[in-house]
Amino acid sequence: MSTQPTQALPRTVTAAALAAALAMCGPSTAKADDGDGGKGGWHQDGLHLNAADNAKVDAFIADARDAERSISPQVRAAAWLTDAELVGFGNRLKSPDSLKRKVATSLRETPGRSVEAALATINDAVRYTLQWPDGSYTAGVAAASSHLASWGNDSIRWKNTWGNTYGYKAVNSAWRAPRSGMRFEIQFHTPASKWAQEETHKLYEEQRLPTTSPERKKELQEQQNAIFASVPVPEGADRLTAPGTLPRPVPAGAPANANG
Repeated sequence: MSTQPTQALPRTVTAAALAAALAMCGPSTAKADDGDGGKGGWHQDGLHLNAADNAKVDAFIADARDAERSISPQVRAAAWLTDAELVGFGNRLKSPDSLKRKVATSLRETPGRSVEAALATINDAVRYTLQWPDGSYTAGVAAASSHLASWGNDSIRWKNTWGNTYGYKAVNSAWRAPRSGMRFEIQFHTPASKWAQEETHKLYEEQRLPTTSPERKKELQEQQNAIFASVPVPEGADRLTAPGTLPRPVPAGAPANANG
């Protein structure tokens, strides 16, 4: 029976290696639109935030931008140490409008919820994607997540959908940074799973619109399922668990690797 790898990929993690990785990363220079700086309310696509709530979201955005400067070097070091490709690094900060849509939607769907409560559910104001080829994916995810945890980042969410019969395939994780306390997201992908995510994005966006009919939503879901069904499942990926937890057991009689 195969078990989840616990050892890092070829590079030995020493103080010198980590220092070299961080040196290669260089300082973070992420920039983000400041929105309207809390000077007024926010309105877009039928959603809105009043001036007070908008100012609180802008403050959260500023905190995320500050925290990213200390989070990114560690994520880049984890990628370097495990031979991962850091995909879409230039988009590591969620845009102000996207974040405000998420908060405004949460407030609309849950009457009485405070903006503070809505912000407390957001894990992806700072977000990253690490990608490995199929053959090194499982070891890469295990090693990268182990490094991040050993550097003081708390694993607060771990969603592994590789074993699901239908839909999205990847590991989506959320972490709390030790210095700032900011939550951040890391998605762990293969080239095929990342392609499928991008290929289905427009279908997903149409599916979740309130104006989309039930019949159309079903059709869109079937199209997404067909795309994700074509994604190969790397050996052991469906049993990957958060650092510090036991790997998922292989069900009796099941093959070591099954795609759906």
